[in-house]
This record gives sequence, structure tokens and C-alpha cells, in this order.
Amino acid sequence: MLLFFGGSFYMSVRISKKKENADGYMTGGGKIGFGISAASMTATWIWASSMYASATSGYTYGISGPIHYGLWGALMILLIYPFGRRIRAVAPRAHTIAEVMFARHGRSSQLMLAGSNVLGSVISLTSNLIAGGALVDMLTPYTFTQGIIAIAAGVLLYTLWSGFRASVLTDFAQVLAMLGAVVVIIPIVFFAAGGPGLFETGAENLTRQQQDFFSSDAFFNQGAPYIAAVLAYAIGNQTIAQRLFAVREDLIKKTFVTATFGYGATIIGVGMLGVIALYAGVEPLGGDLNNLIPQMAATYLNPVLLCLFFVMIIGSLSSTADSDLTALSSIVMTDVYGQNIAGKKRANPRTMVLIGRITMVIAIAAALVFAGTKLNILDLLVFVGALWGALVFPVIASFYWGRVTNAAFSIAVVAGLAAFLPVRFSWVDLSGGLGLASDVLSTVGIGIVLGLMAFGFFGKRVALVVGTVATLAAAPFAIGFLHIYPVLSGSLVAYAVSTIVCVALTLLNKGTFDFALIKERTGDFDNEPGADRPDDEPRPGEPVAVRGEIS
Repeated sequence: MLLFFGGSFYMSVRISKKKENADGYMTGGGKIGFGISAASMTATWIWASSMYASATSGYTYGISGPIHYGLWGALMILLIYPFGRRIRAVAPRAHTIAEVMFARHGRSSQLMLAGSNVLGSVISLTSNLIAGGALVDMLTPYTFTQGIIAIAAGVLLYTLWSGFRASVLTDFAQVLAMLGAVVVIIPIVFFAAGGPGLFETGAENLTRQQQDFFSSDAFFNQGAPYIAAVLAYAIGNQTIAQRLFAVREDLIKKTFVTATFGYGATIIGVGMLGVIALYAGVEPLGGDLNNLIPQMAATYLNPVLLCLFFVMIIGSLSSTADSDLTALSSIVMTDVYGQNIAGKKRANPRTMVLIGRITMVIAIAAALVFAGTKLNILDLLVFVGALWGALVFPVIASFYWGRVTNAAFSIAVVAGLAAFLPVRFSWVDLSGGLGLASDVLSTVGIGIVLGLMAFGFFGKRVALVVGTVATLAAAPFAIGFLHIYPVLSGSLVAYAVSTIVCVALTLLNKGTFDFALIKERTGDFDNEPGADRPDDEPRPGEPVAVRGEIS
């Protein structure tokens, strides 16, 4: 740990500046090249929690579990780039998605996105510390609490001074270490546990569904909810948006396609540790599935390989933890101080950097407190992703449809969340008429999710056809059935309600928005002439000409 975090700190110090630039601290100036950007995107998406969750999925659902987890996550990275190119086209110098929503709509939309990202990043930090603490507790003489404190201090140490630039530079080294470790460790554990013969001798430890490559349990409980959840992560997550605003605009497609393959291969591979544990009849220590990966490593690896494994997990959690810290600092710097306290014209870049560093310290402290609860990582991931599901359509529509208003955005998100919570946590009895209503909305949600995916790559006409056909095709099977899967139903209901409300309210608006205003209202905080800065309070929804967008 001293070598790993010491090396990361040395890299951070080497690129530190005596007078840190606020824009560089948040996005690296928007000029990051392909190699660093692709490695950073891959490392950020491959977090320790995703490794642990993939293994948990493999242990719970059999061989199809990690494939559902890794494949859909990889495809969602691929889905980012068509929307990402549109976002960068209308806001080339922005720092956060919430900042763009402020320029597009106003304060309430901005705070919804900023607030959801603060919650998401703190939960992400917490889950990564839990993963690291479990590793330290299992493989060293130190306790869980000592482990999370040491890891939190290490990540904070190298991220604090140079912010985003330190995060992406260390990501490059971390992703090389992670990929190398996966290539070596997974085959060794497989053969040490019994090799190909394990699939015969251990088959009795599996249920029929766990043996089925096309398991319905795995699809409805893991695959389908994750499709919806990861689409939400892709659109609303500030750690992703930060890399989108940092990479050179002409390299967006290349960066996200490369990250797609890197993530998929790594996460599916690590998830196979859970499948091996299932076939081998391994019982998670203390009944805690978070202990499964370190337990397999401790059982089947020698001390040298155990060190390599340790670096793999520490690298994965650090790459995401530093991304969460820089995301949180950017939100507070831009959306809290830069837009709502000082105002863009009066924001002091040096004060912004100080605020960003203070934010990181507070965020780490909060994550340490929450990490002590040892919450289930898989539940945390699905929950946050579903919360973001209510934001997906309003956010995407706001970048393409000039008639979307601040009221349509805000009311749609609140309505989506209000519908999501009782379904997801079974607060109401879904066995009767409410269950039927939930199934109808969930079926509409299926069409919306698939339609949005098609829209990103093929445009509006194809999206409408795909969404309509998917809804009609799913209806005979989904209605009367989906409500028994609350995780999946909750996510789909959130998509459906937020989309229906947003479209209905938007159609009532006759005015349109000039997307060119977003570029004027967002931009650098450092070295920008005061005369060119936009007003503190944009006036959204002004009836001006639309420039080639959906009218």
C-alpha cells in the first residue's frame, strides 16, 4: 500500500502547479489525449465495487451472472459516445452536466442533477472503501476500520493537490496494473480450484437456474435491471461527464469504444471468481458476499500472486474513488460556488480550487462514516442507478428538443422518483390493480429504454419504431408478470413516468430554446474576459429560432 499510494502521490506531485488552474483542476482544460482518456475511462468504470458485484452475481446466478453484469455495462459505455458528442457540441467548455442544465433550464434542474451526483459519488466512495476494507481485513493483520482509513488517506493524498489531472494520470498506471493482474490471476485460481474438471465435480452445488446459461433468474434479477441502471449511470454520472468534457472532442468515439472492450473483458473475467467459488462449494466468510473475492485469493494464491491481486483491487477502487472526489469537487466548485454563490462573472479561480480541496476532505470523511455500516454493494449500485433513471429522458431531451422547459424537466424527475420508490421497496401491494398499472408502465419503460438506445445511434425515426415495437412485443409477456421483480419494475416505472410527464408538459410549450446560448453561458473560469461571461441568471425557454434540433 505504501508503494502503491506513494507512487501515485509522486506522480501527482510531479504534475502539480504552484498556482493551480481551476479549469485544469476540474477537466484538464478539455485537451486530454486518447491514451490517457481511454485508460481513465476504463479504470473509472472498473471499480472495486464492480469487481465485487460481478463476483457476487456469478456466485448468486451462475455463469450467466458475470456476463449479464459485464456485457451490459460495456455496451452502456459504448452508448455514451453518440450522446457525448452532442453534449460537447452544445457545451464544449463545460465542467459538469449540472452546469449545462443551469444554462439550459435554470437552478432547479441544475440542483437535481448536482444533488443526485453528490449522493451517487458519496455512495460510490463508500462502496469502494467497503471493498478495500474487506480486502485488508481478509489478507492482512489489520482490521476493516484500519483498512478503510488507510485507503481513504492514500487516495486523498494523491488526488488533493492536482485534482482531475492527478486522477487521469494515475488511472493510466492503475489500468495497466489491473489488466495485467486479471490476465494472470483468473486462470491460476481456476486451475488451482480444479480446472475444467471442476465443472463436473462441482455441478451438484448449483441449482438448475445457476447451471442454465440463459437463466431467467439471472436476466430478471441482474441483467435487465442493470441495463436500465447503467444507461442511467452513463447519462447522469458526473465521473463519466467529467471525462467527456476533458477528452479532445475529436477523440470521443475512439476513447469510449476502447473503454468498452477493456471494461467488458476485465469485469466478466473477475466475475468468474464467483462462478469458480460456486462450483467449488465455497461459503463466503461470515456469510458476507463482499468477502468472496479476497477469500478466493487467500485460498488459492501464493504470497507473490496475492500481492499482485492486492494491487489489482487497490488500483480498481482507487481509480474510481479519485474520480468520485474530483467529480464532487467539480460540482461544488462549479454548481455551488461558481454559479449559485459568487456567480460566474465574480467567481475567483483560486477560491474555487481551495473549495474543491475542502470538498474532497469532507467527502472522504463522510464516506468513512458510511463505510462502517458495511452495506451490500450490489444493492447500492442498483439503487443509485435506478434513481438516475428518472433523469435520463429529461436530460437527453434537453440536449435535442428545444421545447423542453425547466418545469417539464423538474416535475418529470420528481414524478419518476415518486413512482419508483413505492414499487422498488414494495411499499404498496402490487398483487391487484396497482400491480397491473405497474406492469403497464414497466412495459412502456422497456420501449423507452430500447428507444433511447436506438436514438443515440440511429436518430429519432428509428428510435420511435424500436420503442413502439418493443413495447407492443413485450406487452403480452410483461403485463401481469413484471411486478414480481421490484428492482426491475422500479427502474422501468421511473423511466416511463418521467418520460410521459416530460413529453406531456413539453408539448404544452410553444416556445423554443436556442442551443447556442449554452455555449455562451458555460465556459472557463480562468483567463476568460469578463465582458464575454454570461449573466449569473440565464433566462431559459426564450422563444428563439431552433438551429437544426428536434422542434
